[in-house]
Order: sequence, then structure tokens, then C-alpha cells
Amino acid sequence: MDVLGEKPSGRSLGEAHFRVCVKVVSLWWIPAEFSLRQVARLMTTRIGQYVSSHPFLALTLLMFSIMAALPVGIFFTFALVTAIISATVILLIVGGLTLLSILVGMALFSLLVSVVVNAFISSIPSQLKNYYTHWAKVVLQH
Repeated sequence: MDVLGEKPSGRSLGEAHFRVCVKVVSLWWIPAEFSLRQVARLMTTRIGQYVSSHPFLALTLLMFSIMAALPVGIFFTFALVTAIISATVILLIVGGLTLLSILVGMALFSLLVSVVVNAFISSIPSQLKNYYTHWAKVVLQH
């Protein structure tokens, strides 16, 4: 008698192994209908038949995939965080350079306006004094 209470034969042993695999998979978080279809599809392929005839290899692959999930997940998380941080840094650099160029442009514009206004402030009274000399005499007499 096997695990499911049947006599082992060539065909029934494979079916029993299949049902045990389905029960084990259905205990996990995967819904039973989904896992049954996936296991049936896998068992009809050449790889599924080979793994079914080599249970130690199947266990080794299963253990390797379970143990490899954590490092691979950590790596992908690290890669995602690195990509987000680098994109953020690139955006900050581009934004900072844009802000810097705008501020430099505003500073140069304000310097130019200041020079022009100071030139007008210092030159206009002297020009008015030269052209309207009679006003200057009137102001000095009072």
C-alpha cells in the first residue's frame, strides 16, 4: 500500500506521485485549481517526465529554487532601490543645474539693470545741468 492507500503499480505509482505533488502544492498559497492545471501541464512535458522519474533531482531543484528566492529577491530589491535613488539623484542634479543657471541668469540680469540704472542716475543730472544752465542759476540765486 502506498501513501494514498493504493497498491503500487507502474501507472498507479506515477498517478499517486502526481496526486501527492498536487496535495503538497495545494497546501501552499497557490489555489488548488491553478496548481492542478500547472502541475498537469508540467508533468506532460519532457522535463516534467524526467523530473518525475528522478525524485532526488526534483527535490534538489525544489530546495534550490526555495533557497535561491531570498537572495534573488534581495538583489532585485537592491537593484530597484538603486535605480530609484539614481533616478532621484539624476533629477536632483538636473533640477539643481537648472536652478543654478536660472539664478545665475537672474543675478547677471540684476547686475546689468543695476549698472544701467546707476549710469542713468549719475549721467542724467549732469546732462540736465549742461543743457539747462539757466535753471541752475535760478536755483543758486534763491
